[in-house]
Amino acid sequence: MADEKLVGLLVGRENTFPHAFIDRVNSKNAGVRAELCKLGGTRMDEKIPYAVIVDRISHEIPYYRGFLKKAVLDGTVVINNPFWWAADDKFFEACLAHKQGVAVPKTIVLPQKSYTEGVVSESLRNLEYPLDWASIAEYVGFPAFMKPFWGGGWKNVYKVHNMEELIWAFDQTGELGMILQEGIQFEKYARCICLGQDNIKVIRYEPGNPFHMRYVVDDPDVFFGKDLHERIVRDCKTLMSSLGYDMCTAEFAVRDEIPYAIDWLNPAPDMDYHSITPTYFEWVVENMANLVIERALQGYTPGHHWRWDYFLNSTPPPTGNPVKNGDEFAHPDAAPTQTGAKKKSI
Repeated sequence: MADEKLVGLLVGRENTFPHAFIDRVNSKNAGVRAELCKLGGTRMDEKIPYAVIVDRISHEIPYYRGFLKKAVLDGTVVINNPFWWAADDKFFEACLAHKQGVAVPKTIVLPQKSYTEGVVSESLRNLEYPLDWASIAEYVGFPAFMKPFWGGGWKNVYKVHNMEELIWAFDQTGELGMILQEGIQFEKYARCICLGQDNIKVIRYEPGNPFHMRYVVDDPDVFFGKDLHERIVRDCKTLMSSLGYDMCTAEFAVRDEIPYAIDWLNPAPDMDYHSITPTYFEWVVENMANLVIERALQGYTPGHHWRWDYFLNSTPPPTGNPVKNGDEFAHPDAAPTQTGAKKKSI
């Protein structure tokens, strides 16, 4: 149809989600058609045909990221916004969440262990040397996790239990930028699929299980309890609304009935049928299809209202009820402590 809106999908090695998503969008006959993007060199004056592009691979392919920024400039809705995704990091997210009242583990960003050729000692004169490892360890405590402040897939992640392991792990990191984060001894764990910033599916997640058994299909109100479930949803909305991610996952480790945000820099989250289970796969396909149709037909500007702008000064987070498109989100008072539960750590 001449007035049909076009949705493009950029993907990597995944096999189950792409065609299921495309087929679902097209089956709705909503005046929106989805397809895999076809790219082969992009001219600066080229007209981008897509109303919406879903990006699941540009973090690995620099050309795709360059193309997507051109698409945004031309008015295409890109999920997720490549300008912000390229600038985001886990340390900033931890600081932002803390300012908003979302519980996060104690976190420190560390100087790099080593630097590229050409960086000499005079370039590092602002850095303390040696690092005060005793003070760092006292703040974070043990066990702790050292991990890159940008990246995922549990690559280059170290769990350390004492000072010797901490310094050894740091010596392995080379030129990577790392954070050191408090290890949360948890009783329950949630992985949440977050779409459109306010459509949240809270899932019981067992990180110690085999890969294909980590997503557990059950009632989150029963497993987490109604109040805790609602708080996790509210915290997800706070984080996603702040960062402007329309497709992401967020993980929470629950200690003493308090959900600690562990990782929410996942703008190209796992959506594979075999890992997230058929139940959650169906939810993802249906809700992603609805999201892109809505974005294509109604128009949308990702990142038009960067909520974290409100928190770039020393003003403490405001109080009040969470509101999606106006006031900042508030955080509930901490829930009563739960005792006697078996704890794991993450």
